[in-house]
Amino acid sequence: MLAVIPARFGSTRFPGKPLADIAGKSMTQRVFEQVERAPSIDFVTVATDDERIVEHVKTFGGNAVLTSSEHPSGTDRCFEALQLQQEQFDIVINVQGDEPFIHPEQIEKVAHCFDDEEVRLATLVKPIDDPDEHFESGMVFVALDKEMNALYFSRSVIPFINNAENLRAEDHPVYHEHVGIYGYRRDVLAEITKLEQSKLERSESLEQLRWLENGFKIRVSSSTHASHCIDTPSDLENVLKLIDEGLIKL
Repeated sequence: MLAVIPARFGSTRFPGKPLADIAGKSMTQRVFEQVERAPSIDFVTVATDDERIVEHVKTFGGNAVLTSSEHPSGTDRCFEALQLQQEQFDIVINVQGDEPFIHPEQIEKVAHCFDDEEVRLATLVKPIDDPDEHFESGMVFVALDKEMNALYFSRSVIPFINNAENLRAEDHPVYHEHVGIYGYRRDVLAEITKLEQSKLERSESLEQLRWLENGFKIRVSSSTHASHCIDTPSDLENVLKLIDEGLIKL
């Protein structure tokens, strides 16, 4: 099983984000080291569009490949990274490069979705059981069917609760926050990278909506670990504060 960490240097919200320092290690190194700890992963590589990131990965003994700067998504970058590998892998796990505290158990949860031979795509959610919990900006929510397949992803809070004041406590839905990790079988990864961007994808800026809109099922696993995705400099400031307060253990 191959794990790919897409790392684009020219992030709009946070340029140079992959090399940002987090308590003495770069963002990319922290993601890489967490992924290496997952037992199901046979090989880890960083897929980037910038030589500076390739050279940095070499400094801590990691693997990296230089990919096209034209890729519209991390999934496209993963597919090129897969093609550049000498060994053939049947399953690819895409761990986003801004998840420095991704837990190995979370990676295993997605990997084990493929124990079911019918699963072609997989991802991860964190349940939010407390309806009064504060929803942070940038969170992506997922609605699920009864077989743990994704129905829809949105940057809006879903499901919307109509007439909430009359909803019984036992009928209140569980919200699911999306965690930035995907799994693909090799053949389906080749298929979805050929699809044109969809209207839903462009509307929400979520590439997985392209797959759903084209009829692909996405199996979802669940984990209670917090992810602490870093998308902006302010996200980094918040994470460093949590580290100083001992709320994130290094």
